[in-house]
Amino acid sequence: MERTVAAGGAGPTPGPDSSGAASSGATTPFGDAGLPDVAGLLDGLPRQRAPQTVAAPQASAPSAPAPVIGSALAPGPRVVLRFRPWRLLPTPTGTPFTFAYAAALTVTSLFATYADPALLHALHQGSSTDVAHLLRTPVLVLLASALWVAGGIVAPYTLCFLLVLTALERRIGGARTAVVFLCGHVLATLATEGPVGLAVLVGHLPDSSLHRLDYGISFGVATSIGALAGLLRPWLRWPVLVLFGGLLLQDLLTLADPLTDWGHLIALVIGVGMWPVVRRWVASGAAGLG
Repeated sequence: MERTVAAGGAGPTPGPDSSGAASSGATTPFGDAGLPDVAGLLDGLPRQRAPQTVAAPQASAPSAPAPVIGSALAPGPRVVLRFRPWRLLPTPTGTPFTFAYAAALTVTSLFATYADPALLHALHQGSSTDVAHLLRTPVLVLLASALWVAGGIVAPYTLCFLLVLTALERRIGGARTAVVFLCGHVLATLATEGPVGLAVLVGHLPDSSLHRLDYGISFGVATSIGALAGLLRPWLRWPVLVLFGGLLLQDLLTLADPLTDWGHLIALVIGVGMWPVVRRWVASGAAGLG
């Protein structure tokens, strides 16, 4: 039963029924003084709350999954391979050793083109790495002989020199490229002139063989080609070796200059034998940059 309070009475007065007391309007529920008007609601039932309409959640558009870097939706940064032909040739800042060496060869080649033939022959003879000069002034002739290009500036070995030494220096540096070139130049020269000296000593060759004219950069270039091949991918390394080695063998079979042709093969083998060294140099350079 609901508890009510009369407007002017001293105590509670029960009405005929609970519904009449509620409908008379003379009494007010004790606990609902602050509620809004309840007219129109069913009597005898607790206050009916207005039904709250719950809005159905709107179906949102399906969100696209977050793209994964490297996927087809959002590919990662692509490496664009740009062909830069100027990197095939030496530059003063990028390949200082090859650039300076090429400049020196250009000067000597121009001199050989316009100089007096007698003077040029005398200079070639004084720079020759023959047995007689190697016994007297080995260091001087080994260095001087590498300043001339046999055949002039347009010889095939000149183009090989520019391309091969540039590529090698960009990978291992100028000082190490000079080491590779000089190793081939010196060792191949000694390997070819040494047997000549022994043959003269035992009487198999005349004494004139001690003054055989020998100069040029071909031994150093052949060694550089062999060393560079060890830094190339296999699909390029073996074709380079097969092609260049086949040309050297073809020259050797013609017997035009067997001593020099053997020297080229020996120089190529020296370059191949330097693969562990040049690869270690490349790895140490990459670790230092990293």
